[in-house]
Amino acid sequence: MEKRKIKNTDLTVAPVNFGGNVFGWTLDEKQSFDILDRFTAAGFNFVDTADTYSWWVNGKGGQSEEIIGKWMKNRSNRNDIVLATKVGSETKEHGFDISKKHILQSVDESLQRLQTDHIDIYYTHFDDNVTPVEETLSAYDEIIKAGKVRYIAASNLSPERLRASFDAAEKNNLPKYVALQPHYNLMEREGFEKNYAPLVKEFDLSVFPYWSLAAGFLTGKYREEADFTKSPRGEGVRKYLTPKGRDVLKALDQVSEKHHTQQSTVALAWLLANPLITAPIVSATSAAQLDTLFNAPKLVLDQEDLDCLNKASH
Repeated sequence: MEKRKIKNTDLTVAPVNFGGNVFGWTLDEKQSFDILDRFTAAGFNFVDTADTYSWWVNGKGGQSEEIIGKWMKNRSNRNDIVLATKVGSETKEHGFDISKKHILQSVDESLQRLQTDHIDIYYTHFDDNVTPVEETLSAYDEIIKAGKVRYIAASNLSPERLRASFDAAEKNNLPKYVALQPHYNLMEREGFEKNYAPLVKEFDLSVFPYWSLAAGFLTGKYREEADFTKSPRGEGVRKYLTPKGRDVLKALDQVSEKHHTQQSTVALAWLLANPLITAPIVSATSAAQLDTLFNAPKLVLDQEDLDCLNKASH
C-alpha cells in the first residue's frame, strides 16, 4: 500500500487514520487491542486520539490514550506508529483551554498515559478563543524543543484564527501547523470547501477529515426512524435523514453496487479522490467494519462515480 507523506514533515502514513475515540467507550481494552492489531497487520500505521477521549464516559477522559499506551508498550511497536493526540478540549473538569499553562501540563499527562517520550503530531483540538495565538504557539515551541512533540496541527480553529496563527508563527519564528483536521464528508461539504480549502492550499497543509462517515450515516445503516436505536451513535445522525441525505445514500448504493463494495468504502474513496485529502479519520468497532476501511485506498472511483456522488451531495 502506498504511503503518503505528511507535508512539511518526515512522516509517512498509510491513507487511513484510525480514530481512537472508541477506545474505552464502545470498545473495552481487549477489543481495542484486537482492532489495533488488525489495523496495523493490514499495513496501516496512523492512530489518532485526544487527551479527553472519552470524557463523556467518566467526566475527564484519558481512557483512549491509556489503552493505546498499553497496547504500544505490549507490542513494542511505538516506532512503527505515527501517533497523534490533542489538547484544548473541554471536560466536566475544565472548559476549552489552549493557554501555555494548560498545554505544558497536558502534554506531560498525555505522554505518561501513552507511555512514550514523544508525540508525532499534537493538535490544537478546540480553540478557547481567548488565548493569544502567540502564547499557544510559544508553548508548542517549548515542547518541540524539549523533544516531547515533533509537529503541530490544528482542528476546530476558525479560518481567522488559523490564519492569525500562521502570521504569528512567521513573525515570531514559532512553529507552524503542518496539518488540518476538519469536519468533512459527503454530508458536510460547504464548511471545508468554502472556508478551509483555500487556506490548505495557501499554507500547504495535509488534511485529515474527522467524521469521514458522518457519524456512521454514510455506511447506509440508518435509513428509517427505527434505525436510530441500532447503536450508541444513532441519535447523532438523525439530522442527516433529509431529502439530500436520501439522495446521497442512493448515490452510494449505486456506486457501491457497481464496484461490488460497501457504501462506507465508497464514501472514504470519495474523500481520498480529493487531492487535498491525505488520510480520512475513521473508527471501527468490528472486523467487518475494518474491512470496509481497508478497501477504501484500493477503490479508484471514475469520473462518472465522482459526478454521481458530487451531484447528490451538493
